[in-house]
This record gives sequence, C-alpha cells and structure tokens, in this order.
Amino acid sequence: MKSKLLAPMFFLLLGTTAFAQQFTEWHDAGKNEINRLPMHTNFFPYADEASALSGVKEDSDNYMTLNGTWKFFWVKDADMRPDDFYRLDFNDRGWDDMEVPALWELKGYGDPVYVNTGYPWEYQFENNPPEVPVVNNHVGSYRKEIMIPKEWQGKEVIAHFGSVTSNMYLWVNEKFVGYSEDSKLEAEFDLTKYLRPGKNLIAFQVFRWCDGTYLEDQDFLRLSGVGRDCYLYARNKKHIRDIRVTPDLDGQYQHGNLNITLDLQGSGNVDLRLLDKQGKEVAVSSVRGSGKLVADMQIDNPEKWTAETPVLYTLTASLKEKGETIEVIPVKVGFRKIELKNAQVLINGKPVLFKGANRHEMDPDGGYVVSRERMIQDIRIMKELNINAVRTCHYPDNNLWYDLCDQYGIYLIAEANVESHGMGYGEKTLAKNPMFLKAHLERNQRNVQRSYNHPSVIFWSLGNEAGDGSNFEECYDWIKKEDKTRPVQYEHAGKKAHTDIYCPMYAGYKGCEDYCKSNPTRPLIQCEYAHAMGNSMGGFKEYWDLIRKYPCYQGGFIWDFVDQSIRWKNEQGKSFYAYGGDWNPYDTSDNNFLDNGLINPDRGYNPHAYEVAYIHQAIWAEPIDLSKGIISVYNENFFRNLDNYRMLWELSEEGKVLQTGVIDNLNIEPQETKNLRLAYDLNTADKNKELLLNISFELKNADGLLSAGHIAAKRQLIVRPYSVSDINLVNEEEKNIKIEEPKIVTNDVHYLIVQGKNFRLDFSRKDGFLCRYDMNGAELLAKGSKLTPNFWRAPTDNDMGAKINNKYVVWKDPQAKLQKLDSRKEDDLVIVTADYELEQVKAQLHLNYVINNKGTIKVTQKMIADKTTKIPDMFRFGMRMKMPYEMECIQYYGRGPIENYTDRNHAADIGLYIQNVNEQFYPYIRPQENGTKTDIRWWKQTDKGGRGLMFVAESPFSASALYYTQETLDDGAEKDQRHSEFIEKSPFVNLCIDKVQMGLGCVNSWGALPLEEYRLHYGDYEFTFIMKPL
Repeated sequence: MKSKLLAPMFFLLLGTTAFAQQFTEWHDAGKNEINRLPMHTNFFPYADEASALSGVKEDSDNYMTLNGTWKFFWVKDADMRPDDFYRLDFNDRGWDDMEVPALWELKGYGDPVYVNTGYPWEYQFENNPPEVPVVNNHVGSYRKEIMIPKEWQGKEVIAHFGSVTSNMYLWVNEKFVGYSEDSKLEAEFDLTKYLRPGKNLIAFQVFRWCDGTYLEDQDFLRLSGVGRDCYLYARNKKHIRDIRVTPDLDGQYQHGNLNITLDLQGSGNVDLRLLDKQGKEVAVSSVRGSGKLVADMQIDNPEKWTAETPVLYTLTASLKEKGETIEVIPVKVGFRKIELKNAQVLINGKPVLFKGANRHEMDPDGGYVVSRERMIQDIRIMKELNINAVRTCHYPDNNLWYDLCDQYGIYLIAEANVESHGMGYGEKTLAKNPMFLKAHLERNQRNVQRSYNHPSVIFWSLGNEAGDGSNFEECYDWIKKEDKTRPVQYEHAGKKAHTDIYCPMYAGYKGCEDYCKSNPTRPLIQCEYAHAMGNSMGGFKEYWDLIRKYPCYQGGFIWDFVDQSIRWKNEQGKSFYAYGGDWNPYDTSDNNFLDNGLINPDRGYNPHAYEVAYIHQAIWAEPIDLSKGIISVYNENFFRNLDNYRMLWELSEEGKVLQTGVIDNLNIEPQETKNLRLAYDLNTADKNKELLLNISFELKNADGLLSAGHIAAKRQLIVRPYSVSDINLVNEEEKNIKIEEPKIVTNDVHYLIVQGKNFRLDFSRKDGFLCRYDMNGAELLAKGSKLTPNFWRAPTDNDMGAKINNKYVVWKDPQAKLQKLDSRKEDDLVIVTADYELEQVKAQLHLNYVINNKGTIKVTQKMIADKTTKIPDMFRFGMRMKMPYEMECIQYYGRGPIENYTDRNHAADIGLYIQNVNEQFYPYIRPQENGTKTDIRWWKQTDKGGRGLMFVAESPFSASALYYTQETLDDGAEKDQRHSEFIEKSPFVNLCIDKVQMGLGCVNSWGALPLEEYRLHYGDYEFTFIMKPL
C-alpha cells in the first residue's frame, strides 16, 4: 500500500505556514499532559436507574459519538505539519477522509513497522530521550464539525478519546484545549467553556512518535492514529467524579463486605443499591455531602466471583438533589478475596492455577481497532482452550475487554503502558532516569485508577522489559498504598522487594524446579513462557508436570494468544498475512517474530492450540484397573463441581469402536477424585489387538460462551498395548497358482532391475537408490523421483532461532557416496544392498531391500556412526520419496487427526483416520516443517481407486505427505520474506517415512533446544519398514 504524500504546494494553496507552531510537549519528558482530566474508574453516568441497569451508553441522550468520518491531512515529517488547521476559516476541502477509529498505515498513509527490540526509528536516529526524530515522524491532523444538542446547555461536556497513538493536541473552535500522551489509556478533556450552541469545530493533531514513545517499545506492530472509540458526554455540574468499590470476604471466605468510596463534585445525596444477578436488592446504603464520601455494605454469604464462577452483582449509585435523580452510575461487583500465603496466591482461599496467555489487542484488518464481537470471540476461544487468565501485554486494554472478562470469567494481570526495551537494561535504562520518573508514575497510577473496580483484575503489573531501577520502586510503593487488595508484579524486579510474585519470563524446566526446591517465599508464575512461534509448543506438558507437582508453581502466561500479522495484498492483489519487512526494505524489522500465537490472525486454531487445550484441561481420568473397567476422575477446578458435565466413553479396537457408554451424573466436587466403574466387556475384544479406552467430558447445558455438547476434557487410556507387527517378509502364496519368484536383471548398464509378475523396480547404478517402482503398469514412485535417506526438515521458527538450521546443515546433504551396490537371491526373495559413505558426517549408511513376489519391499536403513568424531544432532532419521499427484488419499492408524510431534502429541489420539494430502499442509505464516503424524502403526497412500502403497514398520513410526517439497518450505541459512500463501505447490505427493523426528521445543525461539529426550544425537540408528503395493 503506497504512502500518500501531499505536495508542499498544498500548503501554499491553503495559505498555511510550516514551522510556526511552538508547542514542545511532544519531546518534553516533564510535560505529558495539559488539561487532561484526572483518571477515574471506568463508568458512564445515566439519567435514571432503568437506563443504568440496561448499560447501553449509546442510547443515552447525554452521549454523542465522535466515531465516523473526519477530514484528515497527513505529512511525512513533523516539521511539515500545518500549524493553523484548527482555525474556523481553514479550508479543508482538499483534505482526505479518515475514519475514527482507524490506523493510518492501514489506510495508505505510511507503512507499518514491526520490531521486537529497539525503537521503530532504529538505523535512522540515535536514541536520545526525550528527543525523537523529526524526519519520518508522521503527523496526522483531524477536523470535524459537530452539532451540540441544545439540551446540553448548562451541562459540562467531556470529550473521551479512547486511545490515540502516540499523543494528541486538541482544539475546539480555534481554542487550544489540551494535550495528552500514554496512547493506551483514554484521555478526557472538559470542553464546556470552549463549546457554543449549534455547530462546533473539533480539531486534533497526532504525532507518530513523541517522548512517550520511549516508554511504548512493546513487541508488536507499530501503528499510528486512533485505536478506540471516541465520544462526548454531558453531565450535570453536580456529579460523581469517581466511584470505587472494594469487595472483600471474611476469614472463612463466606460473608462479604463492600466498601464504596465516592468523590462528589458539589453536594448531594447518593443512594446505593446492591442487586444480585437476578436483579433482587440485597443491600442498601446512602451517603450525603461533597468531596470524598465512604459507605460500607455487609452481605451475608454472597455468591463469589472467580474465573470458574463469574457471578456479578450490580451496584447503582444514584446522585439526588431534593429528591430528584441527577445521575445514576452502575458498577459491576464481584465478591472475591486475593491473598498471598505460604508462597501461593489464593483466590477466595484456594491456590488456583493460572492457565494463562498474553494477548495483544490486534485485528488482522483493524490493527489496534478490535470490535466487541472479536473480543467475545477471543474469550470464547480462551474458554475452549481452557485458558483462564490473560496478561494485558503490555498496556491497558480497551475498557470493554475488562467488562467482558468480569462477565465471562478471566483472571487479568493489568499491565501499565511501560516498556523501554530499546534503551536496554543497563545504566541507560529509563527505569533509572529521573527525567522519566513522572511518566512511569503517571502511567501506573492511571492504570490503577481506571481499572480498580474490575473483579477480573487480580494483579497489577508495573510494565514489561523496561530494565529496573528506582522509578519502578516508586511505582510499586504508590500502588501498594493505593490498593491494598491486590498483589503487584514486575518481571525485571526478579526476587527484589518491589514485586509480590516471582514472575520470570522463559525460565526453563530446571530453573523453575530449582526455584520450587529453594523454599521460596513468593509464588512462581511466569509472566511469559512457552513461546508459541510457528510450529512450536513441544514440551508444554513437561512445564505442567512441574506446575502440578510443586504448590508454589502456579502456572504462567503463554506467549502469546494470537498471531499479530495483518492482512495485506501483494502487487497482484492476492491477500496474505504480512509481517516485519514486508512493507519496505529500509525500516527496521524483526521479521515474523510477531507471529507467536496459539491462533492465527483470523482466530483459526494453529495446530499447537489443541495441545494447550488438552494440557490445560481441568478434568482428568486415570486408570485404576482397566481390566475391570475402573478409572478415577479428578476435578482440578477449585470452585465448581462437575454437575454440568457428562462423561462419554468408548472402547476401541485398532480404530474400530466396540462398545460405548455414558455417565450422566458425575457428582464430583472441586479438587475431588472419585473412582468410577465402566460397564464394558473385554471378552468381545480380540486379545491380539490394541485396545484403547477413549473418554471425554462434555457440557450438558450451555455455559457462558460455550455451547451444550462442548468437549471440555478428554483422555485416552491403553487397555491393551499395541503389539509390534511381525514384518518378516516372505513370498505370498495364491491357491492353485505357482509362486513366480522375483528376478534380478543385471544386464542394464544404468540400473539394477528387479522384476516380478506384475512389478518392476529399478535401482540406479550411479547412486544405488530405488528410482522406479511400477505395479501393474502404474507408477508408485513418481517419474524422476527416488527413495532416499532423509535427515533434514524444513527448519521451524524455533530451529531458526537456535540457529540449528546452520549448525545441523551437514545433515541437509551428507554427501552419500555409493561404495557398493549388490544383489542376490535368498529364500526365493531378492535382496538388494547399497553401502554408502556419508562423508559430511563421518558415518556409514547401509540400505537393505528385501523384495518378494508381489513387489513388496522390506527396507532397512542402518547408519553406523564414527564414535571418535563430533557431529551435530540431526532433525530426523528416515526416508522420503515422491509419489504421483493423484495418490492423494491417506488412511492411517496412529495419532491424529491434527499434526503432531514427539514432544507435542498428547492431544492427538491414536485412531483410524481417513484424510487427503490437501488437508496435511498447515499454512504457518512463515513456511516451515508441518504435517507430521506420530505413533503410526500403518499408513496407506493411495489414489481414489485404492491403488498405492501401505507402510508398516517394526515399531510405531512417523510420516507426512504434502504437496510441498522439503526444499520449498526451507528458507535456508537465514529467514527470507516468505509466506505460505505464495509457496509453489509440487506436482507430486512428497512422502516422508521416519523412524523418529526431533521434537519442536517451546522454552523460547532464540536458542533453546527441545528437551534431551526429544533430540536426535549423532550415533547409530536403524529403521526397518515395509512398503506393500495395494
């Protein structure tokens, strides 16, 4: 999308003069606001209680939206901005139109920038806080005429700007009103004295960067403009300036107390009513006076708020004068108590587990503009993935998000808009810079002042990746005095005094366990962990094994919830998900490091999301005595029983369902384990076949955003284990037909040929590989293809981050040099052997092919390593081949239906699956290894008529079949600007058959390797499998 540059001649035509404006707040760290109203809790004042209880401010006569079309003018450099555009007689007829809310870069003005660490002006400007660049510091100027209702006469009129990046100067009717920074909190201004009856002009100007940008260096897409709703609202001059509610529970977590603190402008009576979820009045109180007023309510045994049981009460505060209602403010109240005891966080006395994720406010089309529908969709997906907690990374979110988390039940870490990552963590950190103390404090204070009333907010976070120093210590001290009911955390404080939670990011398994064993005084809750970039989340279960083992380890917040790429179009008009570097070659970029989500930008599940849902689940079935049908069921919830769930079970024999059953009433209380007997009969099952018990727990009735029938948990238990197949190959006999033994044809100079009644196999004398596999005149091996050893995979993002795409590169082509190709007849079978020297890896490779009369091949791949040399690990040990394109049908018995890997296959049940090749490829935003299935007992690759190959092995194996080659998915030594939407499709089915493939890992994406047990160290390996024509 090209930038829209307006010619300098435009200024001459309009009679404007550049450089005249003298305002300097945009690069003055000591001046972050002018006339910005003090922050208050999130509420809207209604005219009466009925409208307050309906809670739709847009229906109020005292509300006027500022959303919609504005006149807009954009300049590339800050010193080109118009200085008198706010004048009433200014001619804006040549200006463009811009929607509010909307981000400039998504509308064709400038380019988005994505950078993880470092400021967006990197390579163009040297950091020098509070100074920011003038060049490329885009400025947008907005104008809009509005009509003020005559009914508003005599009232105060407040302007509310939900989120403006990075700052804003505001004028009304030519008069300067004020200035604000902190782009992720609403700015409100009193416009009363600037307005006049009828038509009024509102104008504001926004800079791409200001001194506040030094504290907004978050790891996300850098966009500019208006990101949230903007509106005006009118109030009586006597009104409630602020209202705070502080719910609490007694020592037994039974009875409740509600403290209400009001700040009145003017004097009056305030009637307070507390209503339960049915609208029944449960408590009343009243206060009279002006300024700060306090009331308390005692509530007998209120229903408690938790993420599992998000019960909300409604408080109405009605300001009255002489019996007449002036305004009514509704506040949602959740009764809950947060404590720190014995190195644990307690919610209502229980040490809950935080199954969390970090969530940026991002939409693929709107950028920072996220609709209510999208927010509800996000929460529904979180509930589906058994996510119960969110960190608002790394800034305050839209107020509506907190309302919805209150309503549907999500624990929130409410983070302040403070990240100065680009300044580093040493002596230059702004955490130690006195010039930025005020900004650190203001951002933390406003965060608390605005979101105080939300029961979903359980921790305050001082910021993210901003070094550490006295500025954060002062922020911590202020919050602890202001709010005594919630813990405060800051990751860079480590184990110092100014954090109540030990909340590291990306601590490995050993580091977490060592902390848990150290007799800690604070709970361990990782603020970021399990980096879900690309094909990732291997080893996630091992984190949760530790969390469930050690009481002080209470969970963590996955990085992160949703891939942040935005929808873009290439020059041909084809849509794709864009990331850093896609917009121009000169802006700083961290490539696709913004795509670390459990779900894609359009909210479709990435394959690893299923693993998270499974590991997070709160209902667990375990075997007790499966020969008698006895299992245990554990309810990991802390506050809700399993009355709304039924358990379904099925007994499956190698993919075939033998018996099913349902238990409708589980009667299991929170944190309780109960044994159940399932009424199945093992006598009906074949004693020689694998027998599996599949268990699932589904909702009986809809629960919040989850519909009836939703599967909340599942478990697959092994009743009888899989017996390894006998893969001894012999000639096949047919009744009354003489066996026609396979023959060796040795007189061809190019190929060693094996022929049978209906088949032909060719082995290249040049390299020894099988290069032709014909059955009944049809090709099973695509023309020009070979069955070759395979030690490589298209590197994942985690692989690239650890640079093992380069460290392991010797395995990409280990230079297999044929030493000997031989053949012989043995037991009426043909045996072909090919011996190789793998020069690059100092190993010998032996390929052994046993061929029977039906063209079935038993392949043994054996590598003998040189134990005296040091060679890097490999990605996989197996073989690959290309089959004709029409071999699109897949049937297999193994783990599925989604892709799965050795360290990420717990959510993939063993079963019989029928799929096709088109379904195998998953379009990770950057192309990489994908589509693998593990624990395969057998695999069939055929055309629609059933012609093809069946693969079995001496033990369960892994396989994949894609219409994309390994080479096509491989970026090479470094990441390139590549996208799955544009990857060229292969004219063949690219089939991999592996003994094993290295795991994926998830500790981080910049150096960590998978756990030791999922790595493939250099050594001896042997893999035997059979290819049988069908």
